[in-house]
Amino acid sequence: MSNASSDLLWECVRKGHSFMRKSRDLPTMSAEPGNLLSLHKPAFSGIGNTKALGLSSKKTGKKETILLTQSTPKKVRKLRPKSLLLTTGIKKNKKKGLAQLDKLMGVGYYRPDLLELAKTKYARI
Repeated sequence: MSNASSDLLWECVRKGHSFMRKSRDLPTMSAEPGNLLSLHKPAFSGIGNTKALGLSSKKTGKKETILLTQSTPKKVRKLRPKSLLLTTGIKKNKKKGLAQLDKLMGVGYYRPDLLELAKTKYARI
């Protein structure tokens, strides 16, 4: 994420990028990291947004962890693709996990528009 605006980045990647998954009779999906619903839309895009947000599960052996992916707040890291996204572990206990999501997103004003969608996805994971 350089000095370009979110709208300009979306216009550049909206027609096609390596994470797009097109199929017949289904909406265009996206497998990019930082995309909460995996839909190819500007509100959920991890590439075309300055504040990306994703929630996923990762299985290592028998253990499964829930990860929250956010864009880094530091401007220096935004110029390095490897450190662009910041992953945080979310607790599996439903009460503690939802409280942690509230703390990270709601109180910190990080994408409050996606807070309810993130809680819904957390409940499904």
